[in-house]
Amino acid sequence: MTFTLLFFTYIFIIVSGLLVFTAIRHILYQKRSPTSMTSWVMAIIFLPFITVPLYFLIGFRKRNPRYKKEQVRLSKISHHEPYNIDPSKNSILSLLEKNGIPPASKGNTISLITSDVEAYEIMLKQIAEAKYTIDICTYVFKFDKTTKVLLDALTKRAKEGIKVRLLLDIVGSFSMYFNQNKFEELKKAGAKVAFFTPILKRPFQNYINLRNHRKIYLFDQSILLSGGMNLSNEYMGTEDGTMRWEDLMYKLEGPGVYHFYSIFHNDWTYATEDTKKEEINQNIEYDGNDIVQVVPSGPDIVADALYETLLNAIYNAKHRIWIVTPYFVPDENIIQALIIAHHKSVDIKLITPRHSNNLLADIGRSSYMRELDEIGVDVMLYEGEMLHAKAILFDNICGMVGSVNIDNRSLFLNYEVVTFVYSEKIVQQLESWMETLMANSTNGMKKPNKLREAFENIMKVFAPLL
Repeated sequence: MTFTLLFFTYIFIIVSGLLVFTAIRHILYQKRSPTSMTSWVMAIIFLPFITVPLYFLIGFRKRNPRYKKEQVRLSKISHHEPYNIDPSKNSILSLLEKNGIPPASKGNTISLITSDVEAYEIMLKQIAEAKYTIDICTYVFKFDKTTKVLLDALTKRAKEGIKVRLLLDIVGSFSMYFNQNKFEELKKAGAKVAFFTPILKRPFQNYINLRNHRKIYLFDQSILLSGGMNLSNEYMGTEDGTMRWEDLMYKLEGPGVYHFYSIFHNDWTYATEDTKKEEINQNIEYDGNDIVQVVPSGPDIVADALYETLLNAIYNAKHRIWIVTPYFVPDENIIQALIIAHHKSVDIKLITPRHSNNLLADIGRSSYMRELDEIGVDVMLYEGEMLHAKAILFDNICGMVGSVNIDNRSLFLNYEVVTFVYSEKIVQQLESWMETLMANSTNGMKKPNKLREAFENIMKVFAPLL
């Protein structure tokens, strides 16, 4: 008995050592920031039996080529004239193009939706008026009174011959993955429902750390709804007294929508292996006045175009940088860029919820927010319901709206998509909306006690893992 115990103990130590060695070797050879690398190595040293399995489960940023998702390739819209500008006047446009993002397009019409009820009504209206296709991609889908009505509406349209496709993320919509009977009527009507990297279908290809956080609601490939709102009663619904999260959605019509369809099709193909692309005649002349540039990010993009552009925009801002984000756990590059911008007298405002729905993220963000607060940056803590919106204003040049948060997960791991809007009207609307948020916010951080401060500083080491 003693020999058997010693034998298995010996095997356990050897296997554990090999796993630790393999994990650390992989960390050192992967393309990672020094901060991320240090966080993983320290976590393995202090908590090896928890961190090593966790690393093999969620620690990979890029996929093994054998299982790699095809890269998103956005092409120029041949029948629409791109928006060209002197790079010296707008470095955002030029840097995105150099990273392979197509030029901004003219002729678009974009409108902001800040009301949960209005978002719900517009969603139902677009479902009812679609003539050919309805393509929906969302991170969170919960079965509740809001989504029951949406599913009934989608089922009705599918029965009428409209092609309906619903793509959900396995992590964000985990409960629905194991409760798919809720989609039976929709499927019987002819619609298709798929999950991004489903566990049971691809047990050896699944990287649950690489989540599809995009929100793409497409109608006839010509009208888009997107932003931060997922599909559940937390985000949208009827005026029934529900205290919903504060969020932002936008409606887009114009040539910019074509790029969203390319992104959706790429995600759908990976999830279902269905490569057939629905081609609708899109030779439509648009007469909108808004200039937009669609920017996807994630493991299916060659470079970190969005991250580079955000850093560049912070460094080049001359007057203001106003940020709305629910989760603020940035890397050192972004923090230093914001500090430098503040020292250049740029007006920086960070608007974030006093308490988000993620306690670890709240603790992880605190040291960064205090660092900004101490030098005089306006750190605005929103006092209303959970603030889930994501948007940034850079001077009066452009506004960025979409699904990305200012944290390492959104910027380096998740599949995301944002829209840069080069439109004075939208910049002014975003400014007014942000001012309403600030009116319901308190400015500054309270000094923590010594225990809290120590815990925050420890969490700062592990922030890249959040």
